[in-house]
Amino acid sequence: MDKRRGHRHGISTRERLQVKVKERSRKREEKCSVAQLLEKVQECTESCDVEMARIFCERALETAPDDPQVLDIAGSLYAELGLDDKAKSCLLHAIDLTPDKGHAKYMYLGQLSSAQEAVGFFSKGVELMQRSLVSQSTRGACAFPDKDNITPEEVSMAYCCIAEIYLTDLCIQEGAAERCKEVLEKALETSPNNVEALQLMASFLISSEKPQEGKRFLMQSLEVWLPSLMRKNTSQEQSEDTGEDSQEWEDIEDEDEDILQNLPAYELRITTAKLLLEIEEFTLAVEVLEHLLEEQDDVVQVWYLLGWVNFLQAKQSSIKDEADHRESSRTALLQAKKLTEKQCYEDYELVSHIEELLGELGPARDADEDEDEDEVTKEELEPEFELSSEDDNQMDL
Repeated sequence: MDKRRGHRHGISTRERLQVKVKERSRKREEKCSVAQLLEKVQECTESCDVEMARIFCERALETAPDDPQVLDIAGSLYAELGLDDKAKSCLLHAIDLTPDKGHAKYMYLGQLSSAQEAVGFFSKGVELMQRSLVSQSTRGACAFPDKDNITPEEVSMAYCCIAEIYLTDLCIQEGAAERCKEVLEKALETSPNNVEALQLMASFLISSEKPQEGKRFLMQSLEVWLPSLMRKNTSQEQSEDTGEDSQEWEDIEDEDEDILQNLPAYELRITTAKLLLEIEEFTLAVEVLEHLLEEQDDVVQVWYLLGWVNFLQAKQSSIKDEADHRESSRTALLQAKKLTEKQCYEDYELVSHIEELLGELGPARDADEDEDEDEVTKEELEPEFELSSEDDNQMDL
């Protein structure tokens, strides 16, 4: 009896144990190898060598095709490289293996999808992020910090992703407006000072023909970052004029450095300027656009918007100010036109509007006339200058 049991399946108990030991050893070596490969992927990614990162990642996939961590990393890397089909394949397989763990794969799939499918992926990602937030709060402040901890700002941004779909792909769907507002309210409830959530709510309300309500949210978003940026620039100018660091600048370094280092994305601030134009807050729009030009002076949209806002200001200004705004508009639009030609710009509607505005503004003042006036002024001033010089010499004597 014992002998038969020992030789079940044709191998002895000892042989079976040896097979198990070898299998465990193989898995341990495989795990070690995968960890090393993923470490290489991270190193290459940090050094911006995406091709080598892809090679190491694909080796890890070959070694462990059913490892959720490998699939997550491979999916995110393929998504960053624009290989959408491969990214989706890896991420969907990861979901099959661990559907209720890891929000990142759902967020990537949301970005790679559209309409209702995207909403589904983002919603599942938000659900998992909310669970993580609750778990973190129950662990308390004494728990060791985790690099994978979720922040309220991240959850709020995930809600914004859903809201954007209701503002675009699903805008004509029945109940889309109500759902969009509900999601944005959750985004702001989670993170009240999230600039993107505030701005999306402003955009939603303005497009819903509620400009005053929209303006309130837009101004609230500006209050998060624009005053700090303005104070910083003012203090820097004062420091340059005096050659000394002002106390005000030192205070800003202490109080506002975090805000200044985390300014909203460039594109987001361009959208801010567009919304300011819609609610006719022209002075603030110019302020935002000029700050954008200080950061980067070759963006067509910024020059175009600066020309457009000055054009609109000219229509509402006195005769004296109208000329200044028209000249500023012409200068900005000509620069925008020059950049569209240099960059082979493909937004033909914007290019056409630039041409239309320049046509309405008409030609600039003749430069030769300005030079002649300068010469006349100079000649008129020269005798007076000579007399004053002689008077000075007499005084010296």
